[in-house]
Amino acid sequence: MAAAAAAAVGGPQPPQPELPAPGLALDKAATAAHLKAALSRPDNRAGAEELQALLERVLSAERPLAAAADGEEAAAAGGGGGPGAAEEEALEWCKCLLAGGGGYDEFCAAVRAYDPAALCGLVWTANFVAYRCRTCGISPCMSLCAECFHQGDHTGHDFNMFRSQAGGACDCGDSNVMRESGFCKRHQIKSSSNIPCVPKDLLMMSEFVLPRFIFCLIQYLREGYNEPAADVPSEKDLNKVLQLLEPQISFLEDLTKMGGAMRSVLTQVLTNQQNYKDLTSGLGENACAKKSHEKYLIALKSSGLTYPEDKLVYGLQEPSAGTSTLAVQGFAGATGTLGQLDSSDEEDQDGSQGLGKRKRVKLSSSTKDQSIMDVLKHKSFLEELLFWTIKYEFPQKMVTFLLNMLPDQEYKVAFTKTFVQHYAFIMKTLKKSHESDTMSNRIVHISVQLFSNEELARQVTEECQLLDIMVTVLLYMMESCLIKSELQDEENSLHVVVNCGEALLKNNTYWPLVSDFINILSHQSVAKRFLEDHGLLVTWMNFVSFFQGMNLNKRELNEHVEFESQTYYAAFAAELEACAQPMWGLLSHCKVRETQEYTRNVVRYCLEALQDWFDAINFVDEPAPNQVTFHLPLHRYYAMFLSKAVKCQELDLDSVLPDQEMLMKLMIHPLQIQASLAEIHSNMWVRNGLQIKGQAMTYVQSHFCNSMIDPDIYLLQVCASRLDPDYFISSVFERFKVVDLLTMASQHQNTVLDAEHERSMLEGALTFLVILLSLRLHLGMSDDEILRAEMVAQLCMNDRTHSSLLDLIPENPNPKSGIIPGSYSFESVLSAVADFKAPVFEPGGSMQQGMYTPKAEVWDQEFDPVMVILRTVYRRDVQSAMDRYTAFLKQSGKFPGNPWPPYKKRTPLHPSYKGLMRLLHCKTLHIVLFTLLYKILMDHQNLSEHVLCMVLYLIELGLENSAEEESDEEASVCGPERCHDSWFPGSNLVSNMRHFINYVRVRVPETAPEVKRDSPASTSSDSLSSLHSSRRPKVLQRENSGTAQVFSLVAERRKKFQEIINRSSSEANQVVRPKTSNKWSAPGSAPQLTTAILEIKESILSLLIKLHHKLSGKQNSYYPPWLDDIEVLIQPEIPKYNHGDGITAVERILLKAALQSRMNKRIIEEICRKVTPPVPPKKITAAEKKTLDKEERRQKARERQQKLLAEFASRQKSFMETAMDVDSPENDIPMEIATAEPQVSEAVYDCVICGQSGPSSEDRPTGLVVLLQASSVLGQCRDNIEPKKLPITEEEQIYPWDTCAAVHDVRLSLLQRYFKDSSCLLAVSIGWEGGVYVQTCGHTLHIDCHKSYMESLRNDQVLQGFSVDKGEFTCPLCRQFANSVLPCYPGSNVESNLWQRASNKSIQDLIKEVEELQGRPGAFPVSISSETNLSKEMESVMKDIKNTTQKKYRDYSKTPGSPDNDFLFMYSVARTNLELELIHRGGNLCSGGASTAGKRSCLNQLFHVLALHMRLYSIDSEYNPWRKLTQLVEEMNSQQGNEEQQPEVPILYHDVTSLLLIQILMMPQPLRKDHFTCIVKVLFTLLYTQALVALSVKCNEEDRLAWKHMGALKKNACDAEKSYEVLLSFVISELSKGKLYHEEGTQECAMVSPIAWSPESMEKYLQDFCLPFLRITSLLQHHLFGEDLPSCQEEEEFSVLSSCLGLLPTFYQTEHPFISASCLDWPVPAFDIISQWCFEINSFTERHAEQGKALLIQESRWKLPHLLQLPENYNTIFQYYHRKTCSVCTKVPKDPAVCLVCGTFVCLKGLCCKQQSYCECVLHSQNCGAGTGIFLLINASVIIIIRGHRFCLWGSVYLDAHGEEDRDLRRGKPLYICKERYKVLEQQWISHTFDHINKRWGPHYNGL
Repeated sequence: MAAAAAAAVGGPQPPQPELPAPGLALDKAATAAHLKAALSRPDNRAGAEELQALLERVLSAERPLAAAADGEEAAAAGGGGGPGAAEEEALEWCKCLLAGGGGYDEFCAAVRAYDPAALCGLVWTANFVAYRCRTCGISPCMSLCAECFHQGDHTGHDFNMFRSQAGGACDCGDSNVMRESGFCKRHQIKSSSNIPCVPKDLLMMSEFVLPRFIFCLIQYLREGYNEPAADVPSEKDLNKVLQLLEPQISFLEDLTKMGGAMRSVLTQVLTNQQNYKDLTSGLGENACAKKSHEKYLIALKSSGLTYPEDKLVYGLQEPSAGTSTLAVQGFAGATGTLGQLDSSDEEDQDGSQGLGKRKRVKLSSSTKDQSIMDVLKHKSFLEELLFWTIKYEFPQKMVTFLLNMLPDQEYKVAFTKTFVQHYAFIMKTLKKSHESDTMSNRIVHISVQLFSNEELARQVTEECQLLDIMVTVLLYMMESCLIKSELQDEENSLHVVVNCGEALLKNNTYWPLVSDFINILSHQSVAKRFLEDHGLLVTWMNFVSFFQGMNLNKRELNEHVEFESQTYYAAFAAELEACAQPMWGLLSHCKVRETQEYTRNVVRYCLEALQDWFDAINFVDEPAPNQVTFHLPLHRYYAMFLSKAVKCQELDLDSVLPDQEMLMKLMIHPLQIQASLAEIHSNMWVRNGLQIKGQAMTYVQSHFCNSMIDPDIYLLQVCASRLDPDYFISSVFERFKVVDLLTMASQHQNTVLDAEHERSMLEGALTFLVILLSLRLHLGMSDDEILRAEMVAQLCMNDRTHSSLLDLIPENPNPKSGIIPGSYSFESVLSAVADFKAPVFEPGGSMQQGMYTPKAEVWDQEFDPVMVILRTVYRRDVQSAMDRYTAFLKQSGKFPGNPWPPYKKRTPLHPSYKGLMRLLHCKTLHIVLFTLLYKILMDHQNLSEHVLCMVLYLIELGLENSAEEESDEEASVCGPERCHDSWFPGSNLVSNMRHFINYVRVRVPETAPEVKRDSPASTSSDSLSSLHSSRRPKVLQRENSGTAQVFSLVAERRKKFQEIINRSSSEANQVVRPKTSNKWSAPGSAPQLTTAILEIKESILSLLIKLHHKLSGKQNSYYPPWLDDIEVLIQPEIPKYNHGDGITAVERILLKAALQSRMNKRIIEEICRKVTPPVPPKKITAAEKKTLDKEERRQKARERQQKLLAEFASRQKSFMETAMDVDSPENDIPMEIATAEPQVSEAVYDCVICGQSGPSSEDRPTGLVVLLQASSVLGQCRDNIEPKKLPITEEEQIYPWDTCAAVHDVRLSLLQRYFKDSSCLLAVSIGWEGGVYVQTCGHTLHIDCHKSYMESLRNDQVLQGFSVDKGEFTCPLCRQFANSVLPCYPGSNVESNLWQRASNKSIQDLIKEVEELQGRPGAFPVSISSETNLSKEMESVMKDIKNTTQKKYRDYSKTPGSPDNDFLFMYSVARTNLELELIHRGGNLCSGGASTAGKRSCLNQLFHVLALHMRLYSIDSEYNPWRKLTQLVEEMNSQQGNEEQQPEVPILYHDVTSLLLIQILMMPQPLRKDHFTCIVKVLFTLLYTQALVALSVKCNEEDRLAWKHMGALKKNACDAEKSYEVLLSFVISELSKGKLYHEEGTQECAMVSPIAWSPESMEKYLQDFCLPFLRITSLLQHHLFGEDLPSCQEEEEFSVLSSCLGLLPTFYQTEHPFISASCLDWPVPAFDIISQWCFEINSFTERHAEQGKALLIQESRWKLPHLLQLPENYNTIFQYYHRKTCSVCTKVPKDPAVCLVCGTFVCLKGLCCKQQSYCECVLHSQNCGAGTGIFLLINASVIIIIRGHRFCLWGSVYLDAHGEEDRDLRRGKPLYICKERYKVLEQQWISHTFDHINKRWGPHYNGL
């Protein structure tokens, strides 16, 4: 290879060195300049030849292939450059040549200047964030890049942000796709005039160089492609070749980005056919070119494509030599029918003719033109480039290059044609591909850019037969996965369907092709061509029929199916995408009258296809039992085009309907689906597994319903309106298998249905009839009415968020249909029917979204149960709607009881469908209604309220839709003669209602009670009394004038069907006969039936009135309302009847019946006058007794239950109270003290596990359930009020220098630099970061009970949200999360009552006592030596506390493991808990009262545990700070003697609060109150001195001098020790002896605050300095001694707390302004001790004045901790962070996140930032929050909480305009901060309640 390189470079012409050398660049430039000059001459042939020769060498195609084939050796031999060097060299040459000797960058700039950039055309790949604006878009696929979007003005538009799935391109500037108003500033159309003309010589070289370059690229591609043996390209080799070509393709891509001028040159090169012919024909003597051409031909052949040689005429239209191509494909023999015709029109005719005759051979012969599939001829570079792009499975780089060229109009057309030409090849490659998903995305990425443009689509359709190609290609694709249909007649079926288990369907491989098809059908001009082309329609119906009857379900009758197939997903997706969406696309163009012809075409071919289908599956009149398919796309095409024809095109319905026989066939399968739905819901398909329920749900689900169930029901409505009503009704009951149930007899036998399913199937049948008769979706409702009805139905089921409403309301699936979600009509309807409920917070912390809830008037007038039933996926939603309706009626006082579904008035029917109402007026239905009313009245079994409700609904529908008023006289006259054949005289419900039926003959099983009666004349009481049990109907009969005739539903239906068939044809008869007979005589199942005659003597009216009595439970409860108020009959709409239960419904129906006819009114009155009991008395007693007993029993049971519940509730309440009361201050009121020895009550604890109560003892200790967690919340306090904002630009950064944690760290390390380590560790507290916080739910348990509880949790296999091995559990009572148990110290609840009496000891005595007590380690009541259970537990809990936080937060000592460390850690735990409680109270104690956590504080128990362990470390008495505070040391100089050893920390540098905790915890417990007060008094003196020192350092020299003198004057006054002026002046004079105030010259300004100090401001400073200590001390006192905290105003907090702590002398007068110094109580003379303390400071500042001063000024006023402040609009965060690169790997992370505590940018799950198996978020949560992290996920807008080893999704604090979260930014609507939510989040963080409030935790395994 090195040789080749050398030869290429060092040829004869330009003198050049052998290998690349430094001078080469100049030479290249020179050569280029020379060539450019040569080419510029008028006669440039010589120059051209010279250039060709040079390019020939530079771009030799041999090299890379050597490199590709054996890259390794080549690299070794390639002279250091490896395979890449030569390519780079070639590219360098090209760049030089293009620039013609100038610099390449200058050249680029020059070309860009001529760019008429009217289009943006930015191409992006998957996952890019783009925008779509519906207001500006013309095409629904319009998209904009973020830059163009933000530069344009889209305020108030309907836009959203989205993540591109397949990639796309920016449409800014393209007026075909979007409106010009939406263009951004850069692309607002520039007129071409201001773009200067491109100088000829600028791009001249490009025109010469680029063809060779592209040819070279094509040669690489040809060479690199090796056809693998198994016809599966090995991914590895292809990728290798592509990697090698990366630089070349990138170079081309860069050229496209130079703008329009360069693009047009490229277009010329790519489309020029002459260039291509010259370079690639493979003629000529160059062996390399020949070889390459051969490889190209092989690749073509192996793709199953032929390269038409010269003997064929070139072009696409001509058919190929049919025989040869077909032989290749293996279709020989089918050739005869294939057209060798010339015009495609004739072919179409031929195709449609052929279809009818040739049923089901291998279908390919029926497609139009083989050449579409098999012939490819490349005529330009562009065509071959696309060929290789497809062959290499659409490499991203190539796709991007091809798309980048699209702004060039000429190229766009050429490329589109080329794409269409390769369409069949694309499909073949896609089918074979392994990566079909990626490939699909890339195909759509290209095609959506081409086909969204209507002008272009029309051009290609006309010139390249785009539609033919698409349909043929789709047909071919599906043909590969056909199987024989098993529907109906398994053996003889000729129908083939797609197999849903095939990868092609399962993986949705077909979607790119289908989506292109849908896309082009959205253009009107294209769709019209499709609808006009009969041949295409035939082929398309052929395609649709492949899906007809797919995924057949067969009901399992014996055992459960072994393997539940999930193919139904594929089936539903296929029908929706491949059939329904193209259908909606076509429908959207059939909106006006002029398009009638199209509809006729579609309907005609659809019916033909259906007829073929019925023939193919051998269908006669009965569907095969126990099978159902949900997929009938042909039926649905037919239905939807019919609906459109009537609704929009004013077509006469009858002109497009087939004959009766066809209608009967058409209705069978949709009806079968409706019956199967009822069966599935009745659990009759339970053995088929869950998937069958899944299908039933998907069928009605919102995305599918208007392409599935709605057309089905509409088709059934059409059939019902045209067929004989009796036939239709009996078909329905037969399909639902409840014919046998409809008998008057009390028992029956059902041959086709089990008894347990009868009731629900009957309900199903009646409900279906109600839906069929009252649904008006396609029968006359306008679009807005439909939208409103849909919306009301959804809102009635549940309150809905805006987005879920958009999702649930079935919009027309085709995006161009008009009702776009979020459109104007949607919003206006929504505001008309619903009220918005803003998002609220429930106290439990669960967050609501903004919801819409129906307005009251909607419930009142528009609630439609029928629509709700139709649209519910889950049955529970119907119940939910009824419950909400009930609640509304109760609340508004309209109806108190349990209402029935209201009857809703319907939109008037469109005249074409009037026939539908005949169903309500047919005898069959009336017989059914009569029978059911009778059965309900007689309490036959298996009837429900639902059945009655539907029966009444049907009667009411019948009355509402009755024919015009009948004349009463006529009806009465011809009544008797007319009724000889059947039950009722006529078919009008109004007159039939009053018709009395006397006798009915029924067939009953021999065991039935009716049989025992033999005489038909037996009295009614006899025959009826035996009728109390009931089952269902076989036969309905009527006794009339002595002869009883059988009326059978089935027989009637058969008769009707037979008549119709006979009319149609005689030969069909022979087919039908045998089928009818054998179907229904199931052998062996024929029951022994016998005939009985029942006396009935009822009419529908009389049954209704008796029903009213029965429902109300009173005799004669019905009284006709019009007798009192005649008005009732005049104004029919009476509000009181609108809502109510069954009684109301009956009254409403009777009123309507009376209104419709005078006869009915008279008969109702008559029936009511006969005050006879409705049924014989003995029957009443039996039945009523039964019902009464039942009622009574129910009532009693109800009362019992109530009583139990109440008792249980009260027990629970008292239990909770006692459980919560542990240690509560209320219990701490001491007993009456009768004697000097007080009786102390022992605390009693309840164990929540074993339920026993008792004190905590040493052998059986009780413990509090606690949660220990490490916390860094305190460390986040800052000293400035201005909250920190989340950074959203590069400039804003957050530095943690001013946080509390940082300040304390700096202080400790400063101390450790200069002072003795052990002493430093007593001078501060730690735990600002990683401190341990202890909280409890307040429940107690025995520690041994807890251990066994933990054991049981360990053995419990259920997956818990916590880890038992880490000691985690939930409190057995309140289920709060916990991880340890804190032992309760045995002894009194009240720590010590001695403080009740004022102690008379002087402070000096108390100080001595304190010192003695501290020195006695053995004084602890529980001696450590004897290992009791209690002490063991105390040790173990101490271990838990230590292990809660990381080692780095415990070890601050220089010598690891030193005891001082433990000591520091323990008192710091107490400090952390006190400080946090203070923060929870808002940072001060003004509110007073018990702690905010209510009674749930465990500080008392915690103190015991800590004290016990602190006492193990006795402080050496010499170092005990107590000494320094209370005694004067004699020789002050002794300390300076030992210079070599570091000094102790001066007492003034000590943290006073830490000293307090050390002193208290060192005392034996329980502590006495006077000792506590004594310690506080002593420490206050030190604190006050520190405040004075800090003040003196803060002010300037003059102030100091002034104070020094002022104070000196008062020094001898009596209360000098309590005057701050005196003390301050003394401090100043003492410290002046050292160097503290010196060297201030330069830094003075920095330290000094410019305010002038007045006495008031000084007093305030001193008080503020001391307050934090007083607060913590008061809290401590509150917990130790149970004293309540007084509440106060903020300004008096100091005085209130100091008097509460006993610092203020009791006689202190409050008149004059309060002075903090009056609280001082010096144990030793003040001046002596102060000077002793100051001396320590002076001796330190001798050497380190600067540090000395820094240590004195302590920041005591920390503000409350806050999370970062977030911007108002989420987009600002998103735009900055989603492109921000990771600091570790400098890539843009896939899941960026930002910490809301400190603003750090982290990668979620990013492997780049992983350290020792910890991902970055987990690591950061440990460093920033000691195990608690709060992160905002940028790409999802949600907040994730990490707590230790668990995490949970908290939710989002950003909501859209409708108050909804947008997780994962799926909807991409603008989001705004919800301040309330953010507050809740912050509150949970500060109060450490994440674990308790958030429920869904999971382990993160350190992977976040």
